[in-house]
Amino acid sequence: MEYELAQLTAQIKPLDPQWTARAQERLDSLTKPPGSLGRLEELAAQYAAIREEIFPPLQIKRVVVFAADHGVVAEKVSAYPQEVTFQMVYNFVRGGAGINVLARHVGARVEVVDIGVNHDFEPDLNLISRKVAYGTRNMAKEPAMTREEALRAVWVGVERAQEALEEGVDVLAAGDMGIGNTTAAAALTAVFTGRPAGAAAGRGTGIDASTYNHKIAVINRALALNKPTADDPLGALAAVGGLEIAGITGLILGAAAARRPLVLDGFIATAGALVAARMAPAVTDYLIAAHRSAEPGHQLMLDHLGLKPLVSLQMRLGEGTGAALGISLLEAGWRIYREMATFEEAGVAGKE
Repeated sequence: MEYELAQLTAQIKPLDPQWTARAQERLDSLTKPPGSLGRLEELAAQYAAIREEIFPPLQIKRVVVFAADHGVVAEKVSAYPQEVTFQMVYNFVRGGAGINVLARHVGARVEVVDIGVNHDFEPDLNLISRKVAYGTRNMAKEPAMTREEALRAVWVGVERAQEALEEGVDVLAAGDMGIGNTTAAAALTAVFTGRPAGAAAGRGTGIDASTYNHKIAVINRALALNKPTADDPLGALAAVGGLEIAGITGLILGAAAARRPLVLDGFIATAGALVAARMAPAVTDYLIAAHRSAEPGHQLMLDHLGLKPLVSLQMRLGEGTGAALGISLLEAGWRIYREMATFEEAGVAGKE
C-alpha cells in the first residue's frame, strides 16, 4: 500500500500559474477597482486554478468528520472522558452538533467516518464504518499505531475523497472528533515544525494549568520514547499521531490528486496537513486555511505550511466548524467571480 500511496502523491503537482493569471484577468475586468475584494479574489483565482476551468462549478460541498479515540487519554491529558468521542458521534449522525448546524448554514453535507472509535456502533446508523482499530495505543508508552495501521487509516481518507469526487463533490472540508487528539496534534506539530512541545500544546478541551504542564511532559515523553522524525512522515504519524489525523491526511492527498480544494479546519485538521505536505509538498496549493484556531500551536502549523487563515474568531471546537465557514467564504469569492458584471457588460467606464 505504500507503493500506491507514493503513486498518488506523485500525481499532485503545483498549480499552473497561467490558470491563476487567467482567473485574475477575469477578476480585473469586473466592475470594481483591481484587488478591492481582497482575499475573496484570491479564493476565486485559487479555485479556478485548482479546477483548471475558467468557470468551474461550486455546488456540491461535503464536510468529512473522522472520529477516533486516543490511548494517551490514559495519561489524564483531557478535561473530558474518552466516552465523549462515541457520544458525540451519535450527536453528529442525529444532526445536533455544531458542525451539523454550520454545515446546514452553508449547504454542505456532513459525512461521519468511524475510523477508530473505541465503541461498537449499530450497523444501521447513518455512519461510514471504516474502523482501523479501537483507538490508538498510549504514545507515552509505545507507538500510537503500527506503520500498517497508519497507512490503512491514511488510505481510508484517500478513499473517502475518491468516493466523494465520484459523486460530483466540488469542495471537501476536513473535520475531527477524538478526545485526546490535541495531544497527538501538538506532538506532530513539534515533529514537523521543530518547535518545542510547550510552544505547540494548548489547553485543548479547557484543562487547568497543572494538567497543561502534565500534558507537555507527556508529549515530551512520547517524543523521547518514539523518536519520530519529519523525514519519515508516515512513521511520525504512526508514532505520535491519531487515526482521525491519518484519515484527514489521506483526504487531503486524495482531494489534491483529483484537483479539488480541501478546506482545513483548525488544529487537528492542520496536523493532517503537516503530514500530507511532507509527503507531497505541492499539496499546500490545494489547501484553504479557513480560520486560525485559539490553540497556540495552530499558528506554528500555518506558518510552517505558508498558509494564511481567512478569519480568526477564537474558535477551538473542531469537528469542521471553522471549515464550514471557510466554504461559505470560498463560495462568496466564487460568486463574485461568476456573477459580477464586467465593465463592458455594465457599460461602466474602466480605470483611465
